[in-house]
Amino acid sequence: MNKTDIIAKEHYFDWAATALQDSEILTDALKYAADHWGNPSSIHAAGTDAHKALSECRKRCAAVLGVAADTIFFTSGGTESDHIPLLSVLTRPQKGSVLLSAIEHPALREMAKMLSNCGWTFITVKPDKNGFISANEIVSKIQDDTVFVSVMAVNNETGAVQPIYEIADALATFGKGKRKPFFHVDCVQAAGKIPLILSHQGIDSAALSAHKIGGPRGIGILYLAKEITSFLRGGGQEKNVRSGTENLFGAAAFASCLEKYYINDKNQHMLERYNLQKDYTNEFIASLKAISGCVLIPHERGDSIANDRFSPWVVQAAFPGIPGQVMERALSAEGFFISTGSACSAGHHARPILDSMNVSAAEKESAVRFSFGEATTKKAMEELVEAVSKIVEKFRH
Repeated sequence: MNKTDIIAKEHYFDWAATALQDSEILTDALKYAADHWGNPSSIHAAGTDAHKALSECRKRCAAVLGVAADTIFFTSGGTESDHIPLLSVLTRPQKGSVLLSAIEHPALREMAKMLSNCGWTFITVKPDKNGFISANEIVSKIQDDTVFVSVMAVNNETGAVQPIYEIADALATFGKGKRKPFFHVDCVQAAGKIPLILSHQGIDSAALSAHKIGGPRGIGILYLAKEITSFLRGGGQEKNVRSGTENLFGAAAFASCLEKYYINDKNQHMLERYNLQKDYTNEFIASLKAISGCVLIPHERGDSIANDRFSPWVVQAAFPGIPGQVMERALSAEGFFISTGSACSAGHHARPILDSMNVSAAEKESAVRFSFGEATTKKAMEELVEAVSKIVEKFRH
């Protein structure tokens, strides 16, 4: 690795798009997969050996997540883990409605639009001005034929931590004596970023992605607390929930990443790192606010920085008069890497999440996202603020 590579990684602030990969974990996982080289679905000795290895990975993931091993299904990533439970509604004999928050990832938002083309009703629940979805608002929008509800745990653009446990409880109360809508939670920006309790009663399914916490791309987890009938069919792997030859390398790597980076009382290092990041981010926000014209999005983030309503790993800010893409390119030229929002929407100028929050046109056009990870240092964050300040000063004059 040359000096340029080291500097680039030190000044990488787009962890919400993808984390820096843990090379040691990936190397060990590749060896593990090579040692258990058979197809896990084959019934000969090599296949049986690989199947046992895959089962061990599943147990390791479940142990960290605090759920039963038979509720863990390996997928190709967060998008597929979102698609499988949503598309399962298509196996129902009658059409109905699905309810999604307006701040969902495109994996859910765009697929829900496709369902509407198939005759399903797509209900959107808007957040408040600070990007939060309330349990009361969710329940108020449920129709008699609503069978599916989805609210993400942490928004990938604003960092707003949604009240998923309150929503789960509200749906359970609402469903007493009648059919409760299936509740799915996109946890892609939550797992390994904030304390997360998947086993909370009322959360029926959840999506996780390995590459957000140091693992490889192309492997995800779908947690299923209750049985579903998958609309996607094939060879019957993963108990008919997700067909396709199993990715043992990815499963082994994901298990190791969860063991190393998942935040809970058993992982003291990450719990301490999480609390340290809160301090780093509070100081970062205070420094940003000192830059002329800087606006935190949502505004509450700038008014009350020391709270748990936002993930400390994601900060969104606007510099009205400087388009977000201009800021992104200017920082890149200086060796600092940020983004204007979701990598999955890169190249598109629409900002549906900010639209749903009624963010002004000037702020929306200039909004950028700074996101951090386990390897981010306080010094690097301070250098980022200095670089942003210089760019702003240059454009203001």
